[in-house]
Amino acid sequence: MPSALPLPDSDHSLLDAYSQAVTGAVEQVGPAVVRVELKGGGGSGVLFTPDGFLLTNSHVVGRGGDVRVTLPDGRSRAAQIIGTDAITDVAVLRIGGDELPWARLADSKLVRVGQVAIAIGNPFGFHHSVTSGVVSALGRSLRSRSGRLMEDIIQTDASLNPGNSGGPLVATTGEIIGLNTATIMSAQGLCFAIASNTVRFVASRLMRDGRLRRSFIGLAGQQTPVPRFLARSAGIAADSGVLVASLEDQGPASAAGVREGDVVVRFDGQMVAGIDDLLRLLTEERIDRPVTVAVLRRGRQVELTITPRELAKSGSS
Repeated sequence: MPSALPLPDSDHSLLDAYSQAVTGAVEQVGPAVVRVELKGGGGSGVLFTPDGFLLTNSHVVGRGGDVRVTLPDGRSRAAQIIGTDAITDVAVLRIGGDELPWARLADSKLVRVGQVAIAIGNPFGFHHSVTSGVVSALGRSLRSRSGRLMEDIIQTDASLNPGNSGGPLVATTGEIIGLNTATIMSAQGLCFAIASNTVRFVASRLMRDGRLRRSFIGLAGQQTPVPRFLARSAGIAADSGVLVASLEDQGPASAAGVREGDVVVRFDGQMVAGIDDLLRLLTEERIDRPVTVAVLRRGRQVELTITPRELAKSGSS
């Protein structure tokens, strides 16, 4: 049987460069990657400040209870849950200790499709495992466990398994470009991470307030098509909107005159094609601020003024 042909020197150089890039990133970030343990479950996490704040997924610690964190050097610490946000699947914890390793969050706007992506975590309890691949796509949307749509998701083919949740997705620069959150178990090479810019924003709010503030208007609805002739007669450029199925008693929408059967097509100047568009617009900035909402009612457009209130906890709209 003929022996395999030796690789050309140039191929050896490329393989060496790739290996050095991956090992360099792992050596830089790996010491900050921790195992997060709770009664009956757990996952991964990563320290991102020198004073003990760490990131993981909301679904990893969502059940609450006592949380312990184990560092790669064997140190084990009780962890305090600073805040969780089920909608973006981000949680911030904090541990005590001296000389804690930590890793930096990258600017995910600089991430490019095709660049090397390295996942570090604890799949199936195998401590500190590393997989590598590439960034397959950017700007994906993914339905979170809360039911809402997560935006700005990074897709990668770096293999993820149960236990990787909450661990970092890392660039060869040794910076965190995403927080690993999900995989499609029936497919190969379809893994997802929350982009670092989203993680940074959410983490800052959790560290400040313990939660992410959002607004609500008190309606439940679903996407519905808008006939072209109706859109044209109402002067709107939309082929779908949100059909109002029910209203919260004394909620902001009800108080403003929204009725069941109305179709919301515009909110504060932005087109609303479906319930996800509406949820995306219900931000902290709109709490207690009157906004103009356009609805279709019996074939004509009606404009109403709604004042969103603060959402007490993760819910609908």
